[in-house]
Amino acid sequence: MSEKELEAVYKKFMVMGDSKATKMNSRNFVKCLKDSKVLGAKESSNSADIIFSKVKAKTEKTIDFRQFMQALEKVAEEKKVPKEDIFARVAGSSGPVMSGVTKTSKTGGVEKMTDTSQYTGSHKERFGADGKGKGLDGRVDQVDGSGYVGNYKGAGSYEEKVSK
Repeated sequence: MSEKELEAVYKKFMVMGDSKATKMNSRNFVKCLKDSKVLGAKESSNSADIIFSKVKAKTEKTIDFRQFMQALEKVAEEKKVPKEDIFARVAGSSGPVMSGVTKTSKTGGVEKMTDTSQYTGSHKERFGADGKGKGLDGRVDQVDGSGYVGNYKGAGSYEEKVSK
């Protein structure tokens, strides 16, 4: 377990949810502890949040790698285990675990929803025979704003009214 391994894990969790992040936020710190099995499933994340708040600067919302190492040391103190054990667990982590985010839908009847030949009413008018959408042309209720003001209907009809 080296500091480089810890820094690699820190960087993986740091960008979780925000690819442009340069420091780790509290949510990602707690996820790091849970995914690396430092915090058990039944343990509360409150203590980790408190430790995070203690090591971060008062005006900041994130921590850098040095503060991350301090936070891990404080976690070890609180759990009354050697800090090397905590470092080893975090360094052994493969990065953020994405649980249940890419599962496919198991609901049936999706074919009926996506088959445009079975559409009725105004929805039927929005698709061509090949099932490709017509875009704006498929919408019947387009507003004709061809007058000189927004609510003026029918350009050129004023002259007809006045000449009669």
